[in-house]
Amino acid sequence: MKTINIVVLSALFVINNYAQTKTEWFPAELNIQPFTANFTEPRAGAMFALGENQLRLDIGTSRDILLLKKDDAAISFGADFFTYTRLRKENNFKFPVETIDYMFGINSGYKKFAGNNEWGVRFRFSHISAHIVDGRYDANTETWRDARKPFVFSNEFFELFPYFKFSGFRVYLGLTYIIHILPENINKGIYQAGFDYFVLPLGTAAVTPFIAYDFKVNGIDNIYVGNNIIKIGVKFGSPFSRGFSILFSYISGRSVHGELYDLNENYANFGINLDL
Repeated sequence: MKTINIVVLSALFVINNYAQTKTEWFPAELNIQPFTANFTEPRAGAMFALGENQLRLDIGTSRDILLLKKDDAAISFGADFFTYTRLRKENNFKFPVETIDYMFGINSGYKKFAGNNEWGVRFRFSHISAHIVDGRYDANTETWRDARKPFVFSNEFFELFPYFKFSGFRVYLGLTYIIHILPENINKGIYQAGFDYFVLPLGTAAVTPFIAYDFKVNGIDNIYVGNNIIKIGVKFGSPFSRGFSILFSYISGRSVHGELYDLNENYANFGINLDL
């Protein structure tokens, strides 16, 4: 409770300092766009694993509620709500749902312009819970697939992402501290670094090739491992704004799904995404 009070008081202090600036409620664009290769970002799309009978369906969004702007700086306050769902394919166009992760929380972002460059930081306080769904249950044998039964996966965390952007290249660091988690053998610290690079649009059309990479270090029982996500694709729409993407991605390391947190996975995906 003390932590939440500190966050609220800090927000009120910042709002007071920006009282004489332009105020915009529910702006059309996000102050700080999602970091492309970071997994826990809002997306709306589908990813099909190559060589595996699995696909991922992402449904979610992040919206700024309040935006305060000065000539060379802006600060925002918003909220996040999204899910990541793993499914598999069966005959007759059936896609049983195996596991689903829910994430929701609040965020704040600050950015400042220096000539053609930009630097800033994003803060989030969020909750994640994960659930095994009936698609992993075999009604014929009355057992769970791979003998993996449902268990409680839940955590609340603070996250800080400072970044620097010039031209179409953005580099960032990430520090996450989990204040409460189940199972308790998961380490509470997560450390990240990554980048996204959007090439100048091709010709006069808003068609932008991009590449992004994220490296995350997290662990179980005080043993840390590295997770890698790389994405390559083409975005239709303005870089660092709303649009539509066709992309290829590669994931390696611990599973991105909470109910499978202790499994090592290594696979490539092809898919689409709506950048809302």
